[in-house]
Amino acid sequence: MSIKSMRYVAVVAVVLAVLAPGVAVAAPPPAGPPPTAPGPPVPGRVPYHCAKDQWPWGCLAQCESSGRWDANTGNRFYGGLQFWQPTWKAFGGLAYAPRADLATRDEQIRVAEEVLRVQGWEAWPVCSKRYKLKGRAHVVRSGESLASIARRYRVKGGWKALYKLNRKMVGEDPGRLNTGTMLKLPKGAGPGRLITPVLPPVTSPAVPPADPPEDAATDSQSLPGVSDPADPADSRARAASTPLPVLMGAPLPR
Repeated sequence: MSIKSMRYVAVVAVVLAVLAPGVAVAAPPPAGPPPTAPGPPVPGRVPYHCAKDQWPWGCLAQCESSGRWDANTGNRFYGGLQFWQPTWKAFGGLAYAPRADLATRDEQIRVAEEVLRVQGWEAWPVCSKRYKLKGRAHVVRSGESLASIARRYRVKGGWKALYKLNRKMVGEDPGRLNTGTMLKLPKGAGPGRLITPVLPPVTSPAVPPADPPEDAATDSQSLPGVSDPADPADSRARAASTPLPVLMGAPLPR
């Protein structure tokens, strides 16, 4: 082979070596940032495990009855939310069942929403404090609007004041109100509907008392601590001075 041929072969070999694909080796990935410690809870989230169970009713039932919606322990309070029987009756519970423990969970919650509108979370004084629940609230029903709810409760400032208080729950469009949304009611809002206060039971005498003598006093002073319901002034004073009774039982012992 001539020198010229040898040079030609050498040049071709070099060219083929350059053009031939090599084995690809991936570059190591860039080092990522070090793991960060978990931050504080996101605002608006409830830091309770039970919050996943239809907040706040699942938590309230967990506190009141250990989550036993059929609780009947003989303490005169029934169901998952520990309804006193007169309360169950006064707020429409008999439409579902004779007692709260005989009603379904959803039915008990429906009656509890009525209690919440009138008495607020303070109807469950111990457990509401545990979960930092305060004030009254209204659960939106189908067909309701901020304007209709504001009229119902005679909210000062109308629907705008109600929207301002609940903007995070309602969203940017005050005209779009989702059924089931729980709206805070401002202080001073009306009752929405009148509920006759249910007072603790009083033991009645087995035998009716004898009629009083004709010369005995017959006004309300003959019964200590009881005002005369027929006296308008007495009624106004009683309404102003008597707070709404607490209608729910204390949490059951665990």
